[in-house]
Amino acid sequence: MKKPFALHKRRGPLGPPWLRLCLFAAAALCMGLAITGAMQWISIGTLPGVLEWARDYPGHLAMTALLWAVPVGVLGALTGRLWIAALPAGAAGLILALVDYFKTAINGSPLELADFGLAGAAGDVADLAGDLTPTEDFWMAGGALLLCVLLLFLTGRLTALGGTARARTCLFSLTLAGVLLTGTGARTVGSGLGVDFYTRMDPAENHSLHGLTLSLWRDAFPQPKTPPEGYDEDYMLEVLARVDRLTEARAEPEVRPNILFILSESFYDLTRLPVLEYEGDPLANFHALEAESVSGTFHSHYLGYGTGYLEIPLLYGLNGLDLPPGTNICFQDEAVYERFDALAEQYTKSGDYTAEMLHAYDNTLYNRTATYPLLGFEELFFSDDIQDLVPPQERGPYGGYYMRDSYLFQGMLARMEEANRRGQRAFLFGISMENHQPFDPGKFNYQCQIPLIAPQFTPAQRDIIRVMLEGITRADQALGELTDALRTSPEPTVVVFFGDHRPNLFMPGGDTIYTQLGLCPENDTLNWTPEQINDLYSTDYLIWANDAALLNGLAGTRRDSSITALGPQLLELTGRPVSRYWVLLEKVGEVCLTQTDLYFVDGAGNPSFSREEADLSPEALELLELRDAVVYDAVYGKRFITEAMNLPPGAEEKTACGRSFQSVKKW
Repeated sequence: MKKPFALHKRRGPLGPPWLRLCLFAAAALCMGLAITGAMQWISIGTLPGVLEWARDYPGHLAMTALLWAVPVGVLGALTGRLWIAALPAGAAGLILALVDYFKTAINGSPLELADFGLAGAAGDVADLAGDLTPTEDFWMAGGALLLCVLLLFLTGRLTALGGTARARTCLFSLTLAGVLLTGTGARTVGSGLGVDFYTRMDPAENHSLHGLTLSLWRDAFPQPKTPPEGYDEDYMLEVLARVDRLTEARAEPEVRPNILFILSESFYDLTRLPVLEYEGDPLANFHALEAESVSGTFHSHYLGYGTGYLEIPLLYGLNGLDLPPGTNICFQDEAVYERFDALAEQYTKSGDYTAEMLHAYDNTLYNRTATYPLLGFEELFFSDDIQDLVPPQERGPYGGYYMRDSYLFQGMLARMEEANRRGQRAFLFGISMENHQPFDPGKFNYQCQIPLIAPQFTPAQRDIIRVMLEGITRADQALGELTDALRTSPEPTVVVFFGDHRPNLFMPGGDTIYTQLGLCPENDTLNWTPEQINDLYSTDYLIWANDAALLNGLAGTRRDSSITALGPQLLELTGRPVSRYWVLLEKVGEVCLTQTDLYFVDGAGNPSFSREEADLSPEALELLELRDAVVYDAVYGKRFITEAMNLPPGAEEKTACGRSFQSVKKW
């Protein structure tokens, strides 16, 4: 039976088409504002904080609302129902804000576009992060968005479009989306609202100033890298001549040792933390080995996370500041990783070394199966492969949630011995996992070999600190077992051991151990001083050899190093005949240990917010300018001298345009 005509009429659209079109646009924009407010609520944590941000940066609020209103408008026009469009848009905003909250909780830095390179391994990342619980603010913000969706549902007759109006609205929304998806369009619209799309900022400042959505949007349109003034072939030939004046070729070393590089997960000297005390030395082996090693503070680029992002700078010399904002350093075009000969290739290109990587986890993260072969590694071994290298043991391969460090080191020894049997030297890069987060109280079956003294903390907090303590103790014991085994080996071997970053120990109640110890004011790095950043973004390292002569009389000395200085430091110790590129990095490491969007550390370990704020000598500035020019030429430019940078200082070759480098002599 047909329903009465009046009923059809009551359920149809209300008002004239022009009014419904206006209300449709207004409702889409209001939903964009609601999503913006909800995301900021989760990020900032308080509604007054959201209102203060909106008052201080109305243009940023308007731009963000527009970015969310456009997909709501597109989906609303396609489906004919704004409330249907608001559901996926609101859910996407909530998920992004929650991921951002978790990342900030883990390592003190907000979500960046570069992190989306790991989207395909999101499940593995979540497993590694442990049990992260959404905050009350998340549920309240989600509830507020649901009320907005309900309001759109109840007022659906006022925003219903049909026929030509619906088609035109869809076309207009798609056109606006297309404009915002281009760099020129986004900057044009953004400039009208006072949004700066050009100035490069560190992630924490970008996030605080623009909010999550707009900070990601800015990263999606990379600011162009400024070329050196006068950049052309003649300019780069002059750069090459200046590099040769500052560097010199090396003779072949008499001894070619095995090289065991060990990235020890979340390892650092926790005895330097205030307040905490221990009934014993959790780093007994490390501290004893320092007397036989070159050792010191290791300036990292991260806290609590980012292991893969540290490997590329160490092995290749480039860092995130050399790439456009939002770029994931582990997911570049393959050609980028082949512009320069990597650290391992400084050994393997002599023909008597083999380079292999051993990782105590699987191959799902950080694109290692693609990047490591491009960086000169011939074999890659992951957790399952390593178990094929080590004979069965009563303790088994695992400790806590991951492979034991000592088990990984036995796999490295097996590969070293195999290479030596073949008449080769081994360059092995090992990545440990036993001390990886999550730091759940039951991770090591509630075991802690060294009693902790920390009466200022609650029992629940002490349980988590004990997990960190036990993990570092086990890493230290594995190091002692490795060096004891190498002492009896007739093969000359150098061990490079360092912590990639500190663990950002997330305590019950929302703070980290560092905030509770007074080492920083809050989890977010925005209000940290350079000294606080430098302290917490550092670990410890040592370079040890089973023959002290391999350290050239430097055993027992202290020297600051960093993720970009450690490779050149090793090359200096082992005397390899290295390329201009790595000799230049060695010189740069003497005046600059760290240079990122967040902070700068000079060669003496003094921190500042940026290179411009550092008190650098003209000679130091020249070295940094030379590096900038070499990197620009290789990554962005025409690669006039890139091949020459892969040759020893003073070597002659032809430019990318066919000119001989002999012409540099005129400079």
